[in-house]
Amino acid sequence: MDKENIVLNLLVFAEKVGNGASQAEILQKSAELGFKKVEIRREYFRNIHQEKHVIKQLASDLGIELFYSVPDEVFVNGKLNDSLQSYLDEAKEMGVKHIKWNIGDFQPSTSLDELEKLTHTDININIENDQTQTSGTIQAIRQFMEKVEEEQLPIGYVYDLGNWRFVGENEDDAAKRLKEYVRYIHVKDVRYQADKPQAAKLDDGEIDWRTILAQLPQDVPVAIEYPTTNDLEIKQAKKLLEEWSA
Repeated sequence: MDKENIVLNLLVFAEKVGNGASQAEILQKSAELGFKKVEIRREYFRNIHQEKHVIKQLASDLGIELFYSVPDEVFVNGKLNDSLQSYLDEAKEMGVKHIKWNIGDFQPSTSLDELEKLTHTDININIENDQTQTSGTIQAIRQFMEKVEEEQLPIGYVYDLGNWRFVGENEDDAAKRLKEYVRYIHVKDVRYQADKPQAAKLDDGEIDWRTILAQLPQDVPVAIEYPTTNDLEIKQAKKLLEEWSA
């Protein structure tokens, strides 16, 4: 993994956002922490129509490459989500290079013809394994990506390391069965409280993340994606990934 491919997902600042910080403020903070690639989150905007212009200018001024996490589904009730084009428009207006959705209730018989029309863009479109049984299992992701491959659509896959534990599956099995589709990686560890999985910082849970990352493509971006409480935790995560990639 190239050190330059380390991404900061702004989920790490969940506490600051909860206390009123704007996404522009934490984008500036990300730059101060040494990140040149940052994943902004749609749910963190309070007024996206006003903030998107600020984000675009700030990212340009700071030399930051933007990724865009949109917590919505590609397919809703078996049909293409009508909002996807507007998300792509937002991404374009902010100068975003990569966008991520969840697949929703896709079935192998679902047509991708309407989705194909959205792929005529210079924005990299990806889907991610989320924390639901609908669109977060190995089978769900593999069925969708097999159809994408069959239709030769330029859609990639975000392997989320920790989310497998939330759907009762194994990150090692997922890496083996899905690695050919991986274009982007999210990392977090997982520990258990009352037998329920909880997101944790790297090396503070049960996942052997180094062994898993070694199985996945080495030339794709890798994002730190779990809540933190201070800058030191973010710096430590960045250092762990840099040491692993050395």
